[in-house]
Amino acid sequence: MKIAVGLIVCFFCLVMAVGFTHSKPDTGVPVALAWFTTNAVAFASATGELQQSIVTLNDDTASLLKARAALKRARLQYKKIAFFLEYFFKSAALIYNSPSKYEIDEPYMEFREPTGLQVIESLLYEEHPAMKKRELLQQADVINSSAKDLNALLYGFTATDKQLLESVQLELVRVITLGITGFDAPLLKTGMAESEMSLSALQTVLQPFVGNATKKGAEVTNYLSGCIDYLHQHPDFDSFDRLHFLTAYALPLQRSLQAFIKEWQLQLNTTRVLNYEAGDLFNPTFLNLNAFPGTDSSAQWQIAMGRRLFFDAGLSGNNKISCATCHQPEKHFTDGLAQSIAFDGHSHVQRNAPSLLYSAFQYRQFWDGKAESLQSQVKTVLFNVQEMNADSGAIVKHLQQDTTYKKLISVASPIDKMAECIAAFVRSLNPRSSRFDNYIQGKGPALTATEIKGFNLFMGKAQCGTCHFAPLFNGLTPPLYDRTEFEVLGTTRTDDLLQPVADTDMGRYPLFPMEYYKQAFKTPTVRNAAATAPYMHNGAFKTLEAVIEFYNQGGAAGLKLPINNQTLSPRPLHLTPNEAASIISFIHTLDDAEPEGSFINKSNQ
Repeated sequence: MKIAVGLIVCFFCLVMAVGFTHSKPDTGVPVALAWFTTNAVAFASATGELQQSIVTLNDDTASLLKARAALKRARLQYKKIAFFLEYFFKSAALIYNSPSKYEIDEPYMEFREPTGLQVIESLLYEEHPAMKKRELLQQADVINSSAKDLNALLYGFTATDKQLLESVQLELVRVITLGITGFDAPLLKTGMAESEMSLSALQTVLQPFVGNATKKGAEVTNYLSGCIDYLHQHPDFDSFDRLHFLTAYALPLQRSLQAFIKEWQLQLNTTRVLNYEAGDLFNPTFLNLNAFPGTDSSAQWQIAMGRRLFFDAGLSGNNKISCATCHQPEKHFTDGLAQSIAFDGHSHVQRNAPSLLYSAFQYRQFWDGKAESLQSQVKTVLFNVQEMNADSGAIVKHLQQDTTYKKLISVASPIDKMAECIAAFVRSLNPRSSRFDNYIQGKGPALTATEIKGFNLFMGKAQCGTCHFAPLFNGLTPPLYDRTEFEVLGTTRTDDLLQPVADTDMGRYPLFPMEYYKQAFKTPTVRNAAATAPYMHNGAFKTLEAVIEFYNQGGAAGLKLPINNQTLSPRPLHLTPNEAASIISFIHTLDDAEPEGSFINKSNQ
């Protein structure tokens, strides 16, 4: 087993390494290689200690605490090499630090069996971890045997400074979005210490670049030191001031690092999604909209045409329903109903109509992800008998009778072109005009103490930020933002948590009948959530207070409802009423501004 695992890791990772070549002498790569070589050995040693602590694990508290402490040491050692391993040898990284749940993210549809340190953490925090000793030992054996072979990955390996610096930039995104939120270790709560280790590694490998004391290099050095010092001085996970860390240290570091890389002409961007030129994560252009499925056209005529079509009831089967019927601009592109009124005028569709704001930043559309693009979503709604119940011939005739639509009827497939235009309009609905956006970009007034507390809870103790990832606070997974998460929350049929009733909607499962997809739904954005009640796929929760209390109790599993595949942790969050109120205050800061009814005016032009 040990030999097989090691050979598989080496094979996949050596294949990935092929093609990395030197274009010129690289000053940073030798330092990074020396760092990795030394700390890979230290990581292997730490995994060996973890393995031995599990061997001696019994029902007593002392042996359990010893195992948890060994896990913490192993995780800290891993973070010293994570920037290098997760960029150059991603297959190997998945062995050590993949999620502790069965996971299939879109659009890749690749099965990920839980392995590694996160799985061990989950098992060590179960009610009787000693009863899971066999499973723990299997995980520890895989990790340790693979870690011993880590330096074999470097056989024949070459890289460039540009690649190295891109790995640094991606690691910084990891720290900002995953490290300080506790994504990797929600139970150990070692996020601050792990982030400190990650940035300390970056400090070492960046020294050959920034050590020449140029102005921009000095800025990188100062902000990086500031990040590390602040993390070291404030190690407590629950009380850590994430907003101060971001605004005073991490985001300025991100901006100064990119400026330095640009100055030295060492830019490299192998991703389609990230725009390093934007400077920092919260810049509205940081995520490249054109990297997401759908038309990449931003032609103003298409957006204007799509806007007009969006409000045109003549596209529906009864000439009474338009896209705006269920997605009303004045309601942040929702309709305020638990489920929208169906085509017949008295029944309801199956699910809640979510806001269209920022919906283009996903790899699948609809709650169950059945549409691969916005264009596909538009056509699905148009021809759904419960929704708009349109007829293609009647639509073409309607378009022909209105000279405004001249450009549409002149093409070979007017229905496809119409869907493309509506999709272009929906893709333009990315205002980023909230109070939070203005503050984080340094353009608006400070948030209140309660709102700041709410942000820190959202990104920390409440664990909201481990599913609703910054900067859009939706299910796009950092640092590459190349996947959309589907989660099983165990959402109840109503918001009566004293007498909870299980919901029967199977979510994504009917599309892909795999156990992991039973009741799995796409993670929507929290932006504008305060203005778009009711909540959840079924619209069952009337208030944000009810939503937070549902999470606070651990979802359906925490409420003791029968569910076997819940991806939400069943453990209570132990949020106080004051803390819940603070989170809601922060969520209100994510509402986009509507000066003089801007949504209505812009959408009705």
